[in-house]
Amino acid sequence: MGWHRELLIGFDLETTGTDPREARIVTGAVIEVRDGAVLGHRQWLADPGVPIPADAVAVHGISDERARAEGEPADRVADAIAEVLVGYWRTGVPVVAYNATFDLTLLSAELARYGLPSLRERLGFDPAPVVDPYTIDRSVDRYRRGKRNLEAVCTEYGVTLDAAHDASADALAAARLARAIGERHAKVAALGPAELHRRQVDWYAQWATDFQAFLRSKGDETATVDPVWPIRELAVDPSEPSPSGV
Repeated sequence: MGWHRELLIGFDLETTGTDPREARIVTGAVIEVRDGAVLGHRQWLADPGVPIPADAVAVHGISDERARAEGEPADRVADAIAEVLVGYWRTGVPVVAYNATFDLTLLSAELARYGLPSLRERLGFDPAPVVDPYTIDRSVDRYRRGKRNLEAVCTEYGVTLDAAHDASADALAAARLARAIGERHAKVAALGPAELHRRQVDWYAQWATDFQAFLRSKGDETATVDPVWPIRELAVDPSEPSPSGV
């Protein structure tokens, strides 16, 4: 049947910015999907504890006023999301996140920021399996031209994205996109989740190496592209300034 038709956990965060070392969680969603059908749905709204930049509000629509009035404390939200994801990983269920290095690194940074146990500490092993449609698509169809953001890749695979930059919509689209990629690429579907995770580690590292070489060939001799997937270890200073933009 293949992993892509079994239980998948779509995961997405909407945040205060684009740097996972600084950005904070604003909304989060975890959606259970089997063969494209939604089985369960959890979502969170956080008060990030810092101003939400106007550029970020324009993306996801959550204002400071709403976050303060309706959001839960940021540490509680980060802890709750981590516990939910860890529960799935403990049973071997894949967590699907589009551009997983952003969402999982940011969640890890938030846990560190509030002195909470890391994902690895909770599990006793590195979080896995993770399925990242962004990384997989870029490897299996590397010469396709055009954008590789979630909207563009959903269009390529015929997946409906109802409301881009809504955490629930993006999480559901990511899970359905993973299924669609498995349907199109039999060699990907034939891999077990653990092996697919290992392949993505290698695919991402190869992409990073190639992209870094490309940037340097264009004159940026100091360009560096982090090859680590899906979670980058980041030193987080709890007293760091709030993010300045998205």
